[in-house]
Amino acid sequence: MSPVAHLSPGQKIFAFASMCLGMFIALLDIQIVSASLRDIGGGLSAGADDTAWVQTSYLIAEIVVIPLSGWLSRVFSTRWLFAASAAGFTLTSLLCGMAWDIQSMIWFRAAQGFLGGSMIPMVFTTAFVFFEGKQRVIAAATIGAIASLAPTLGPTLGGWITDNYSWHWLFFINLVPGAFVTVAVPMLVKIDDPDLSLLKTGDWAGIALIAIFLGCLEYTLEEGPRWNWLEDDTIRATTWTSLLAGLLFVWRGLTAAHPVVDLRALRERNFALGCFFSFVTGIGLFGTIYLTPLFLGRVEGYSALQIGKAVLSTGIFQILTIPVYSMLANRVDLRWLLMFGLLLFTISMFEFTPITHDWGAPQLLLPQALRGMGQQFAVAPTVTLTLGSLPPARLKQASGLFNLMRNLGGAMGIAACATILNDRTNLHFFRLAEHLTPASEPMNRLLDGLAPDSDAYTAALKSLWQLTFREAQTMTYSDAFYAIMLCFVVATVMVPLMRKVQPPKAPSADAH
Repeated sequence: MSPVAHLSPGQKIFAFASMCLGMFIALLDIQIVSASLRDIGGGLSAGADDTAWVQTSYLIAEIVVIPLSGWLSRVFSTRWLFAASAAGFTLTSLLCGMAWDIQSMIWFRAAQGFLGGSMIPMVFTTAFVFFEGKQRVIAAATIGAIASLAPTLGPTLGGWITDNYSWHWLFFINLVPGAFVTVAVPMLVKIDDPDLSLLKTGDWAGIALIAIFLGCLEYTLEEGPRWNWLEDDTIRATTWTSLLAGLLFVWRGLTAAHPVVDLRALRERNFALGCFFSFVTGIGLFGTIYLTPLFLGRVEGYSALQIGKAVLSTGIFQILTIPVYSMLANRVDLRWLLMFGLLLFTISMFEFTPITHDWGAPQLLLPQALRGMGQQFAVAPTVTLTLGSLPPARLKQASGLFNLMRNLGGAMGIAACATILNDRTNLHFFRLAEHLTPASEPMNRLLDGLAPDSDAYTAALKSLWQLTFREAQTMTYSDAFYAIMLCFVVATVMVPLMRKVQPPKAPSADAH
């Protein structure tokens, strides 16, 4: 008998929705603090460098546990690992809201990311167990929407909460949904049994290597732009450590009898390409979430709430696209829907490139609308095309790798964008400054009649410097969006390499 035969369709939907809620709050917390870091730092009497670790610590911990979730779910079973993950996430959310200094906040955020990260990939594999046929397409569309919508809504919701209540509620809002998921999931998600004997044969060397590899890599990507990459001793050490651990992990994953992460799944063309598309989507998703609020805050001077309202259009258009995608997914080859989504994202990035210093919510509406629609058409079919090509027994470990690639792409995308902003701003500033000479008529008109040693002359020069720096910054944001666009151009032209995937049969009872 199927492991879910005892569940009615309504119970399956309720159980799946409960798991989706857990996934949503885990993904939401990646970005919910991004628009409120200044308020958190002020409340905990911390500087900007220390406060940045409120987000970095969560990302490092989450990115380490995601690829391990497949093996952990085989050991403890899907329902008990998910319940424990939800319970731990809820408890650490409470502790984050009660943090008394920046050090306690950083440790609690790391624990929150590590304990909650397992919820994300388990939703993917459970959808393939619960549903088949058209229902599976709708489930994939839902997962795809959550995977890209939750981080997108993070700054909006975080800004609203901080402005209307306090930053503590960024974490307290997880308590009710977290407690609900902790109770609901074990009652219905009985799709497999724990196998504690796997602890004896666990790939402990592989676990240690992947933790060192991803932890050091995430640290390098997060802190590298701030400390000028390899010119810093710590960044240089974490880079080499990550590289060495990564090579050893790949060797271990391909030679061990029971590796903790199934790298052999990359031999499947669709899975390898799907991981690449997930990586590129992560670059676009997290890169634009990073760039847009930063532009609105630094150049436009927007508050956290104003930033949230300005970027909300992306989420709205994605939600409106879900029924359209669900209808087309049962009628059109998913590869062409994926190509359409990647193309929409490419066009969106192109529409961002003419950005000027006076862009606000009205000017951002079209590129963000295209991005919202592109996210839905790009992420959802990738889930089915990638995981649908694998045997059911390999889904658990492979889905962890698939989800890891999206987060890894996001980390690399943010690091690359931060580096572009650091390096290209100086380049554009000096190029603009080259034209500010006595031969420049606009400059002469600005300084006309002002004595060189007067306060008015100094104020005029300061204003001119600020204007030049503002324009240099704006040009640099255009460069960053253009770089993301090139990534999506490459991904779009690679879609025809994927094989067409028929809706897979329901996994067998022993698949987990």
